Amino acid sequence: MSKVLKDLLYSKSHEWVKKLNEEEVLIGISDYAAKQLGSIVFVDLPEAGDTVEAESEFGAVESVKAASDLISPVTGEVIEINEELVGEPELVNEDPYSAWLIKVKLDNPEELEELLSADDYEEIL
Repeated sequence: MSKVLKDLLYSKSHEWVKKLNEEEVLIGISDYAAKQLGSIVFVDLPEAGDTVEAESEFGAVESVKAASDLISPVTGEVIEINEELVGEPELVNEDPYSAWLIKVKLDNPEELEELLSADDYEEIL
């Protein structure tokens, strides 16, 4: 059984979103996604200043099994990436909920209402 944290929002493509304040969020991949991928060996992330668009690819995660596109749950500007993951991508496997990928300044905070609650996400798993 995959761990689903109650205080996060989720996308159908298995990314999680943590609201930091009214306009900033952290984005990562869920425990389910990390387990499906297996041992993560590489993370390809955008750069600070890039923009991401809801339901569009913003990077990729590669494991010994497969590569998987990262799909942004929100639209906005990347204000920070988790540099630690560049050198240690396996941190995502160790704790996918503390190993966030990108911090985004939201263009449209209402997009968060389109995401899944923890309970809804557990149902699709």
